[in-house]
Amino acid sequence: MQVNWELFWPRIIEATWDTVAMVSFSLLFATLIGLPLGIIVVVTRKGHLLEHRAVFSVLSSIINVFRSVPFIILMVAIIPFTRLVVGTSIGTAAAVVPLVVFAAPYIARLVESSLLEVEPGVIEAAESMGAGPWQIIFGILIPEALSTLVLNITIATIGLVGASAMAGAVGGGGLGDLAIAYGYQRFETSVMIVTVIILVVMVQGLQTAGNTLSKIIRRR
Repeated sequence: MQVNWELFWPRIIEATWDTVAMVSFSLLFATLIGLPLGIIVVVTRKGHLLEHRAVFSVLSSIINVFRSVPFIILMVAIIPFTRLVVGTSIGTAAAVVPLVVFAAPYIARLVESSLLEVEPGVIEAAESMGAGPWQIIFGILIPEALSTLVLNITIATIGLVGASAMAGAVGGGGLGDLAIAYGYQRFETSVMIVTVIILVVMVQGLQTAGNTLSKIIRRR
């Protein structure tokens, strides 16, 4: 069957912007949750700045629980919560909610990994000079780990691109929805190929930008 590209191009462009919007808003809110969560998990672990075993154990367990649930299952499981937040369970806005719930624990673990790479000697030196915990967190830990943080946030962003495409399976909108509705269900193979190419270009662009920014930060 011949594809009417005059009809499909506007839909493809709209779906692309929907995907960009989903990923952007999801990344913003997930980072606002995941970044402080990751910092708290690091500084409350045994032997660190604000050691608190109960806080560390509870937060670490919560993160592990949410990270254990595959996105497609998570998206369906929290439909009542999604409806409560945005008033619907279908469309681009509705997809942002499960994307945030999915990405925030992942970002928290990535932040934890980045901060743990900072040499303990640097922290000890700051403590010996009289720096307080919050001064060390914002003046030493985050700046020292910034290059790695950028790379890890890039990885999380690429993961969100893939998850946003998966959201199309349950009416989440974007390129995934277009690929399933036309490329799979209506056997429009050309449409499927175009959406895949757009997603590949998007991921390549994000990875290149993340690598470049990380190198710039590392050279400072």
